[in-house]
Amino acid sequence: MNRRSFLKNTAAGSLAFFLPLRSMAFGSDKKLRIAQVGLGMMGVSDLKSISSHPSVDVVALCDVDLSKITAVKAKYPNAKIFADYREMFKSMGGEIDAVVVSTPDHAHAPVSLMAMEMNKNVYCQKPLTHYISESRKMEAVAADKKLVTQMGIQVHSFYDYKLATILIQKGIIGKVKKVIAWSPKVWGYDGPVPEGSDPVPEGLDWNLWLGTAKERPYKKGFYHPGNWRRCIDYGCGTLGDMGVHIFDTPYNALKLGVPLTVKNECRQPNDFGHAEKNHVTYVFPGTKYTAKTLEWVWYDGKGAPELQDELALPGGETLPDQGAMFIGENGQRLLLPHFMQLPKLIVNNKYEKIDLNKFDPSGAAGKPTVSYDIEGDKHYHEFVDACLGKSKCSAPFSYAAKLTEVILLGVIAARFPNQTLNWDGKNARFKEEEANKYLSGEYRNF
Repeated sequence: MNRRSFLKNTAAGSLAFFLPLRSMAFGSDKKLRIAQVGLGMMGVSDLKSISSHPSVDVVALCDVDLSKITAVKAKYPNAKIFADYREMFKSMGGEIDAVVVSTPDHAHAPVSLMAMEMNKNVYCQKPLTHYISESRKMEAVAADKKLVTQMGIQVHSFYDYKLATILIQKGIIGKVKKVIAWSPKVWGYDGPVPEGSDPVPEGLDWNLWLGTAKERPYKKGFYHPGNWRRCIDYGCGTLGDMGVHIFDTPYNALKLGVPLTVKNECRQPNDFGHAEKNHVTYVFPGTKYTAKTLEWVWYDGKGAPELQDELALPGGETLPDQGAMFIGENGQRLLLPHFMQLPKLIVNNKYEKIDLNKFDPSGAAGKPTVSYDIEGDKHYHEFVDACLGKSKCSAPFSYAAKLTEVILLGVIAARFPNQTLNWDGKNARFKEEEANKYLSGEYRNF
């Protein structure tokens, strides 16, 4: 089944008649009925955070690995359990108001689109999708159905990142000419393709885990649990994992769209694993907060980032393990560590104190400390409150799809090492025709 056919038929037959959530009346005592799909490490974290909202009722738990459901079922005794999300929607379509999708990347779009076609609001983990075509489709469906959506970039709602956005947009370093971002994580695989197969662990439905992705035999130590990010068929590498988080604030603060060009300096593709080290350079058209064009450089892998004067800190201080550096046209810089650290202003190679109240008239910036326990749940509670008509989401799919597109362009560029690819954002195509085949993928019947 190709992607187009799958997207056309995501609504489960007679289930398509259910009323959209936007038409439902929520009283003050209304509970938002949540279905959680995916209960790995991130899924359990998502479930804990979203269910901490007093207006949430967890009604369904879904995972292809029975052991994952068993680990959390006692905390949600009234939730019905499923291995197949399609069966969950068929059985409980009328009893679910919103869906949280915490699966591996390759399942994000299939699960989310089926939910949205049934008029369910969706919270989906990052990166939003595995393919650019899926991102654009999810954005379009969410807009057409006027659904509440949120991508799981929790730091988007953290104080540190909101403050950095205010500082940049208030001109603390003037117009920005360059952003350098980095993570030393190694969510890639440069080794040989695994051969043979191993027995599938008891309780794991390997066919359902593969879902729409192409079939491969189960191999212990690869894929499930936890290593799928390294593989081209299932994840998006370090760029798709940490890049989304670290790109988010600069992307949002500078009001960027999609880039003009992208280039990835990495090893030759092996058609199985993402490169263990990537050096990606984007060029964006300018905005009111940037120079005429903006250069964006990303480093990942062991030893990232490469040493350079633009990243040198006062007194020879060591760079934070992960983060981003905004570089102004006049040489002033703003360092944003990732995470749980406030941004730092660097002028003439010295740290300069930031008058927080000057840049944040609300007074919130004057808080001497930040409670990260509270910060951690904000993004989830924002989604719940938006579903209940009490607020709006800050990372809806209209935003998340574009940010994800930027990330995925860098992932595709790894297929053409050291080659500059030209991107036509309006028509969603590369000038280099051979790159366009990676914008979407074939969906397997399962």
